[in-house]
Amino acid sequence: MTAKIISGRDIAQRIIEKELNPRVQKLKQKGITPKLVVIFVGDHSASASYIKQKEKFSALAGVVSEVRRFPESLSEEALLGEIAKINADKSIHGVIVQLPLPAHINMKKVIESIAPTKDVDGFGEANNKDLDVRESSLPPCTPKGIMTMLEKSKIPISGTRVVVMGRSHIVGRPVAEMLLYKGALLKVLHSQTPPDEAARALKEAQVLIVAVGKPELIHGEQLSKGVIVIDVGIHKREDGSMCGDVHFDSVSKVASLMSPVPGGVGPMTVVSLIENTVKAAEQKL
Repeated sequence: MTAKIISGRDIAQRIIEKELNPRVQKLKQKGITPKLVVIFVGDHSASASYIKQKEKFSALAGVVSEVRRFPESLSEEALLGEIAKINADKSIHGVIVQLPLPAHINMKKVIESIAPTKDVDGFGEANNKDLDVRESSLPPCTPKGIMTMLEKSKIPISGTRVVVMGRSHIVGRPVAEMLLYKGALLKVLHSQTPPDEAARALKEAQVLIVAVGKPELIHGEQLSKGVIVIDVGIHKREDGSMCGDVHFDSVSKVASLMSPVPGGVGPMTVVSLIENTVKAAEQKL
């Protein structure tokens, strides 16, 4: 048995072509061009590559994207002032602050300063409440991307034993909440879960979502045949190649479906960001 690969790139491309392009065209007919601003402080190499992908997807969808670059020495006060200007600019529909930020800047303070209606990363507290309940909210992009990946791959969630590994504010907790709303039989594993309980849950999982930030933590022998695996992690090996939180070779021998790294959750996160930007523009009509 060899797992079938769920290509986030292919799904994202279809979403842009069949869903986002028509929505953007309708907005443009009404005189509105969705605009996304990315604030980039410093020169983090991984962040630079993510920004390029965001610019590429924006262009494909017909969304205007602007990257505002600042030196690492930028003060917190100056950054908050820049965000205040963006909040007041009616031509800008979405803004994200590329993470990580320099140590002297309070990330939570910066994120919460973004107007909820322009917080297209969905990191702010206002957009993390009642996920999937309020139509006006802009949900966090990686959890939203995971849920879209499952939906587009026709993977049933209601009544399915789903295990989420990780409880981060950015991925684990919000995706768990989204899954509960969809009726999943949910188990969340984290650093305090007893090893025997974690092992049992992994064997029972029908769908496994791994977001722990540890390279190749999960191996095939820990799982049951036919499991569906979504790998959120992304790491660079010493030889320059990429891997996820899952050991691909061994897991692919037992899984029925799995997402690759790269090319899986990453593109789904970016297309969700663009979709949130389009949604934010639509809410201004």
